Amino acid sequence: MTILSKDASINKLIVIGLGLIGGSLAAALREVGICKEVIGVVRKQETIDVALTNGIVDRAVLSLKDIADELSEGDIIFIAVPVLSIKSILEDIHGCVDPAVTITDGASVKGSIVDAVASIYGKVPEQFVPGHPIAGSEKSGITAADATLYANHRVILTPLADTGYSHIARITAMWEAVQAEVLIMPVKEHDKVLAATSHLPHAIAYSLLYTLANDSKNENIFRYAAGGFRDFTRIASSDPRMWHDIMRANSHEVLKAIDLFQTNLNQLRQAIEEDNGDYLLDMFTRSKIARDHFTALMNKTTPTNS
Repeated sequence: MTILSKDASINKLIVIGLGLIGGSLAAALREVGICKEVIGVVRKQETIDVALTNGIVDRAVLSLKDIADELSEGDIIFIAVPVLSIKSILEDIHGCVDPAVTITDGASVKGSIVDAVASIYGKVPEQFVPGHPIAGSEKSGITAADATLYANHRVILTPLADTGYSHIARITAMWEAVQAEVLIMPVKEHDKVLAATSHLPHAIAYSLLYTLANDSKNENIFRYAAGGFRDFTRIASSDPRMWHDIMRANSHEVLKAIDLFQTNLNQLRQAIEEDNGDYLLDMFTRSKIARDHFTALMNKTTPTNS
């Protein structure tokens, strides 16, 4: 694990949004004990009650303004709300939070977040470190918070040219403290990669379930579905609001991914229609090889923080 240097230490951790992503980070950092205080910012008193009862935070408030004057260098604000809600959070932060406070987020789309920050601040300030933990679950809400969620998972940071090194170091140390592996990636590359590997699969899973659920001829089809269907469609149980925001925020890259997938799906359809066994066998074989390679890659080395 990275040793926290003086400029990478964490005094107060402020988590705005205590759902799966925010709640899990709060719980994990509170458990490892590298923050002097973990504070949640939420909209509902019920969430505060659960967070305190479950030991996810040290305290919680209903508005960032309640604690803004307490924050200074060494503190981190982690924004963990749906993508399209982040801009309003940033507007709240702007003007009431010390420029020395490090700000980061956990959104699955980075381009729209960077644009929002720039529109509010005039440019992306050195205190803002865009981030995205590549971990999650189909579960959501404060009750889904899991202190082990980020262990042995990757976190992508997409700092800009003006992002301050000390802020990057602080966020890197924060994620490494919960046993995550930190990678650096350009904003555009992040959104392209995630559109293909995460956003498109979710779109397909949602679309398949929607197709079957809205076909009266398939009224009883779910009772005959087996493990493959269950595994493939598991992610369609994810938070609809979150994915509504992601698809809209990363629409340009998602549409390109859908178009490419549609082209290959049409080729598959044509091969089936024409009984082109050679194409089918070649496609399925290549796909299996790709899947086996992916599995081996994931199992070959477990990310560590030594």
